[in-house]
Amino acid sequence: MSTNFLTSVLDDIQNAARINRNKAANIVLESPELIEELIAMTFEVNHKRSIKAAWVLEWICTHHDLDYLLPHLDIFCTQLHQLQFDSAIRPCAKICEQLAKAYNAKKQNLTKTSLKDAHIDLIITTGFDWLLGQHKAAVKAYTMTSLYELGKHRAWVHPELKHLIASSLIHENKACMARGRHLLALLNS
Repeated sequence: MSTNFLTSVLDDIQNAARINRNKAANIVLESPELIEELIAMTFEVNHKRSIKAAWVLEWICTHHDLDYLLPHLDIFCTQLHQLQFDSAIRPCAKICEQLAKAYNAKKQNLTKTSLKDAHIDLIITTGFDWLLGQHKAAVKAYTMTSLYELGKHRAWVHPELKHLIASSLIHENKACMARGRHLLALLNS
């Protein structure tokens, strides 16, 4: 399958409805070689198609298998900070949350061996940028969880996250308040 084919699949997506994301994800998974191109399109940050690519990538990672992303972690993690559209950042923040949870899962999985220190550092750095930026609640909620999970491997992260949640994030909106309170309880225990 070609880039043109993937472009046409993404252009056919009218909105973020589950049925549209699932249909596009299934088409991509029929030709897994398209995943690398899907990731590249996710980071075409000046093109609105990046939003649709991010939706499909997130659907694949959360509803099919996170392992499809793992061979492409270098590209994904090094380009996270370039995302501009909140509608593309939200699905990527959710993917980061899934990566962080899988990395800390009790059960052995491929994420534990694929996610390297450099990837973790990039996700953490971008995560703090997202928390400090003007992003929607979902981005911040997913990011708080990612930072909490990855902070188990970086001693400096939890104190910074705790301060940020307590001083500002918990006062932003109901979603940040709920997630923030939950994480503060974990951080204080």
